[in-house]
Amino acid sequence: MKKAIVPFAAVLLLAVLPYVAVQFAGLGFLFGIIIPYIAIVVFTTGVVYRVIDWARSPVPFRIPTTCGQEKSLDWIKQDKLENPSNFFQAVARVLSEVLFFRSLFRNTKAELHDGPKLAYGSSKFLWLAGLAFHWSMLVIVLRHYRFFIEKVPGFVQILEAGDGFLDVTLPALYLTDIVILAAVTFLVVRRLQDAKMRLISLPTDYFPLFMILAIAVAGVFMRYLTKVDVMSVKDLMINLVHFNMTLPEGIGPLFYVHLFLVCMLAIYFPFSKLMHMGGIFMSPTRNLSNNSREKRHINPWNPDIKIRTYAEYEDEFREKMKKANLPVEKK
Repeated sequence: MKKAIVPFAAVLLLAVLPYVAVQFAGLGFLFGIIIPYIAIVVFTTGVVYRVIDWARSPVPFRIPTTCGQEKSLDWIKQDKLENPSNFFQAVARVLSEVLFFRSLFRNTKAELHDGPKLAYGSSKFLWLAGLAFHWSMLVIVLRHYRFFIEKVPGFVQILEAGDGFLDVTLPALYLTDIVILAAVTFLVVRRLQDAKMRLISLPTDYFPLFMILAIAVAGVFMRYLTKVDVMSVKDLMINLVHFNMTLPEGIGPLFYVHLFLVCMLAIYFPFSKLMHMGGIFMSPTRNLSNNSREKRHINPWNPDIKIRTYAEYEDEFREKMKKANLPVEKK
């Protein structure tokens, strides 16, 4: 519990700071123009640097993680996703991880019962919460695309119609708002409730969860409780896209809280575990095919080794070998 207090307090402080600064000090330009640009630069530069650094790391040999039958004899069925043997199978494996979390689907739990007996069982709640969270986040990010362009694209309208098809509130209730709040809450409670998770969890594991939860809560408040001028918000976003340093009037302080938390998460992103978003594509244990039997892989970074025959060796050290009473072939 102590490990969660510091990141929770940090997120709370980050949420209060822009509200007070905009509401009482009139620093809307700082939090609405300057900080978003800083966040974009840090996020872009950090992500590009991390990806290039990973791409430059030498991977001379095939080291994919496998848990299925590899390609062998024709009458032995190969597991093409768990043990890919070519590029396209490796791509399918990576996409199945990114889109459906296949490896997490096999997640198991271990419990110690009377005896003592160690029992293993299936545990799909983490997989379901992770899948719901990531897909909801994707839909929410795509929905926000409407704020950055003049005309709303058709795919955004389709997403909004599908996301708010229940239409039980005014404005329409988005299912992703409920799902992401429930999923992040589950992930936080799981770390706090499970003794094993509390032991291995660090403050850096709680901080992004609290940040995302605070961003979602601020967004929900703006949409359903404390109204903001949506057109002014869109004007601000379009101004940022076109490098127009004009701050529209009438934007409430709660929006600056929402925007500031997003900026802080973007700045934190390249230096945190959240970079697994890009790392999954660069991981050699996932993106390589297991074709070591079919093709010989030679380390290209090994220096050239000069090989000498025994005759050449003896020609160089013959006199010393004679003095040491060692046998030589040539007298």
